[in-house]
Amino acid sequence: MTTTQATTMSEAAPAQGTKKVGDIILDVNNISLSFGGVKALTDISFNVREHEIRAIIGPNGAGKSSMLNCINGVYTPQQGAITFRGKTFNHMDSHQVAVMGIGRTFQNLALFKGMSVIDNIMTGRNLKIKSNLLMQALRIGPAQREEEMHREKVELIIDFLEIQAYRKTPVGQLPYGLQKRVDLGRALAMEPQVLLLDEPMAGMNVEEKQDMCRFVLDVNEEFGTTVVLIEHDMGVVMDISDRVVVLDYGKKIGDGTPDEVRNNEEVISAYLGTEH
Repeated sequence: MTTTQATTMSEAAPAQGTKKVGDIILDVNNISLSFGGVKALTDISFNVREHEIRAIIGPNGAGKSSMLNCINGVYTPQQGAITFRGKTFNHMDSHQVAVMGIGRTFQNLALFKGMSVIDNIMTGRNLKIKSNLLMQALRIGPAQREEEMHREKVELIIDFLEIQAYRKTPVGQLPYGLQKRVDLGRALAMEPQVLLLDEPMAGMNVEEKQDMCRFVLDVNEEFGTTVVLIEHDMGVVMDISDRVVVLDYGKKIGDGTPDEVRNNEEVISAYLGTEH
């Protein structure tokens, strides 16, 4: 990995080893995924510990997003199982995953562009709402009190992400970097135990990346949320991650601390384009 491939984010990063990482919360065991004759993932295993930031890196086409899609139920692997908080699943559907406490942002934004910031983030509270649709529409009795409670939660997220000035602005009118914050806010509104972030800093300039790094670190430290992060910027990965797993052509070629991965010859070869 060359220095030109990385944008240093050391200003946003804490000293390594200052937080307490817990037991394994998510365990990925021997996952294999194919589309027809194309193998996207081959026998991938790794674990994620509570309160850590776990990065997944690799060149384009390495299988990173496919791995997240298996974890949150978008794809069903042909082989392997995933254990979340001690309960093992051969397959989890997306709704089940969300109910269990795994949130997700996607590489390509899927926000409601005509809706305001606050209403977009409110959609992340859907799983928490107990009132039926009729009561919500009429906003009567318990439904109105419940909506007010959820909106208070959303306002706290808006304050946390420093987007108060845009709370009533249609998302489609916001710059790309702010739309990424709204996407993060919607995922946080679910109050996830594990947050899957698929390239949250893609397309951002250096200043926007520094801001997003700070928010990811604060989510991890202040909320205690476990983070699984896909990111191409090696400066970001090496500065904020506790451990890193490296994929290449759907296979795992490295796993360890940032320093261990940085000095792994197979990882260096993959990033420098050495012939396979």
